Amino acid sequence: MPIVVLFNKPYNVHSQFRKDHDQMMTLADYFDDKSLRVAGRLDKDSEGLLILTNSGMLNHFITTPSTHSQTKPWGKTYLVQVEHIPTYEQLHALRTGVTLKDGNTLPAHVLHLSDDNLPINVWQRHPPIRERKHIPTAWLMMTIFEGKNRQIRRMTAHVGLPCLRLIRLQIGDDKLCWHVGSLAVGQSRRIHVSHDELTQMLLD
Repeated sequence: MPIVVLFNKPYNVHSQFRKDHDQMMTLADYFDDKSLRVAGRLDKDSEGLLILTNSGMLNHFITTPSTHSQTKPWGKTYLVQVEHIPTYEQLHALRTGVTLKDGNTLPAHVLHLSDDNLPINVWQRHPPIRERKHIPTAWLMMTIFEGKNRQIRRMTAHVGLPCLRLIRLQIGDDKLCWHVGSLAVGQSRRIHVSHDELTQMLLD
């Protein structure tokens, strides 16, 4: 039976079960099911939706978007807090693609959100972000369709908007989408689905 777990990963928790030292916070501090594998990692300093599963097929869909991008592009949507107020030119560059050391990024969906129009109730981070008194911050909602290393952070830095906080909101497409929703930090939810149901959802 496939296992699918949605987890709201806290800041400073590594997306792995192995502990390299005693003080290292990992998924082993939250889960003891050794059949689970991470589908689409988050850096330790990123937060939000992490999917764990024992399904190789689901893991492949999430971690290898290029294999099915022509027929069913799966996006990963993030809430991104950046330094400075973005200009039209900066937003346009993020939307159309920027050139990083490992190549050009694909076009992304990017919205500039007001503080009172965020899609979730953003929780307090521990420790809090650094704040510089005379530099304003802004929130972006970004959906990308590929998985370059630390891609969002590098994209925003490239256009002059250093990333202060990165929260993954959802993974999926118009037909099948998993969202962090109302999960509290460190909380998880198991989804019950049969192998046939999962196959139909992914390949439909």
